[in-house]
Amino acid sequence: MIDLAICGIRGRMGSTLVQLVDERDDMRVRLGIDSRPGDNIATVEQAAAAMGDVAVLIDFSTAAATHALLEQTAHALKGRAVVIGTTGLDARTERLLDALARDAAVLTAANFSIGVNLLLSLCEEVGGALDASAWDVEITEAHHARKVDAPSGTAIALGQAVARGRGVELAAVRRDGRSGHVGARSSGEIGMHSLRGGNVVGEHTVTFFGARERIELSHAATDRAVFAEGALAAAHWLAGRAPGRYAMRDVLNL
Repeated sequence: MIDLAICGIRGRMGSTLVQLVDERDDMRVRLGIDSRPGDNIATVEQAAAAMGDVAVLIDFSTAAATHALLEQTAHALKGRAVVIGTTGLDARTERLLDALARDAAVLTAANFSIGVNLLLSLCEEVGGALDASAWDVEITEAHHARKVDAPSGTAIALGQAVARGRGVELAAVRRDGRSGHVGARSSGEIGMHSLRGGNVVGEHTVTFFGARERIELSHAATDRAVFAEGALAAAHWLAGRAPGRYAMRDVLNL
């Protein structure tokens, strides 16, 4: 039996995780973490003292909450496993994760869908196979109207995958949106475009434009549970692992 703590337990993903864990016989939720305390729910400030026998912490909160959680509980997370699904983390938080990984197994992912992680591998492979000077790349993503960050963490991860295949850094070639008299498209550019509306769970398309043909690699999530399922698969795989930084490609053996 794997004992879990879920940060952001009252959120959409946290609620979905609780529902899915209730359907399993190999995991149980021992602690919830949220901004408001309650029955078996602690605040970030209280979490370290409430960890008990928790083996894996799963975090789907906000970038600010994740940073605060790592600052407050790093000492209590030693020897445990940590699964981070929060996106939009800055360099300061990444440094905290690197430090934690010296004493805990840490897995981060922009998206826990198995399909998306296969898409990431495909994008890196295709990006490396095609001549960047002859093939233009544009990434389009769509999410529900309440999503607060853009482009999505998954879109950025897809751009990073293409960039790795091309042997460049995404930051050097990334272009977010176009408006006004922007001039001709630069060679090697990776474009990013975001759509927001309705209740879209998550849709991503990476298009490689050639002179006479194009390749489209797409993924559409139709149920938020797919992300929770992947996070639980990651938690199950990560429990008991040696300290270090891990990714979904490790879980899926890609």
